Amino acid sequence: MFDAFERMIAGRYLRSRRREGFVSVIAGFSFVGIALGVATLIIVMAVMNGFRQDMMSRILGVNGHIDVSGRTYAISDYDKLLGEIKGLKGVLSAVPVVQGQVMASGQGRAAGVLVRGARGEDLKDRKWIADHILDGTLDGFTDGDGIAVGSRLAENYNLSVGSDLTLLAPKGNVTAFGAVPRVQTFKIAAIFNVGMSDFDASIIFMPLPQAQRFFKYPDSITNIEIHVENPDLARFIAKDVQQLTGPDTRVLSWEQTNGPFFNALQVERNVMFMILTLIILVAAFNIISGLIMLVKDKSRDIAILRTMGASRGTIMRIFFMAGASIGFVGTMLGFVLGVLFCDNIEAIRQFVSAVTGTDVFSPEIYYLTKMPAKMDWNETLSVLVMALALSFAATLYPSWRAAKTDPVDALRYE
Repeated sequence: MFDAFERMIAGRYLRSRRREGFVSVIAGFSFVGIALGVATLIIVMAVMNGFRQDMMSRILGVNGHIDVSGRTYAISDYDKLLGEIKGLKGVLSAVPVVQGQVMASGQGRAAGVLVRGARGEDLKDRKWIADHILDGTLDGFTDGDGIAVGSRLAENYNLSVGSDLTLLAPKGNVTAFGAVPRVQTFKIAAIFNVGMSDFDASIIFMPLPQAQRFFKYPDSITNIEIHVENPDLARFIAKDVQQLTGPDTRVLSWEQTNGPFFNALQVERNVMFMILTLIILVAAFNIISGLIMLVKDKSRDIAILRTMGASRGTIMRIFFMAGASIGFVGTMLGFVLGVLFCDNIEAIRQFVSAVTGTDVFSPEIYYLTKMPAKMDWNETLSVLVMALALSFAATLYPSWRAAKTDPVDALRYE
């Protein structure tokens, strides 16, 4: 498509010389702008994707895809109901849960936490809990050998395996002097780290029989947590569960309980994509201005080439190649920088934090303890195609203008 002569001329026009040095500076800024724009776009999209996927996997790994609760009272005869729910198409598991808000106190501190009563075998099946035990064990959990607490809760209360933690339930015992809050002390059997600061600081797992006694739900439960094969179909399976459990229960899929949060992430991701695309667009306009100046500066050269027999197509291809090479090389460099940054983003975050002395990715703000990044190759490819398309489109008008240069007029005014 481009012969050696055209490539040679285009290359000479891009190299800096004294007369057209300013043009080369503009070309350099265009090159850097496209590279940074592509790299930034790839990095931001990867971080947004990783953040969303990591948050979803952790939230759904702990809470389940569908939650069933009684509208006015606890769910009794739940073993039969669990079997019927497990028989529904697309359901992987259904586990009984007793949960309630309590006040945890110890080491001179007190704060509200959420206690979730679960069977030991069900808790071991939750990989985000069982595979992230920092200290202790879940063996014998169902037998009431203790409770499991998050790492940040243990850190806040200075707890370790074997320590005592006092829990105070607002729904207390009725005495002659009125309702008295129920207080009980539990041993710490295990400390887990899900990687979400909110969960690690505010959730306690308690053996199901012990939770039933503590919250006064004998032979009954408050919730059923359901995991399905495809989380995207949870809202449809929730309708089948609702028909099965009847009007006395409330059935909510993860889209209903966490939907606004994930929708907000998606909106933010789309807005960031549009904003960062402007960086590439600005760099493309720099290519246009640089090439127009180059065409004006090289009008005498264009006239000489035309008188020597070069066609309009040859002139257009020379300047198109000069501009397109800036966009192509800048896009490829941005791609490489973006991939390298995404692959080492956590190490870079730790380095920046160590140098600046600040926490760049605070878990209290962003919920996660590590900065996630997951590249979607289809999305990355679309970024590359968009950057190349903008770069190539930016060269069309200056190239056409160069091809339209009249050699007689160009030589006359030189």
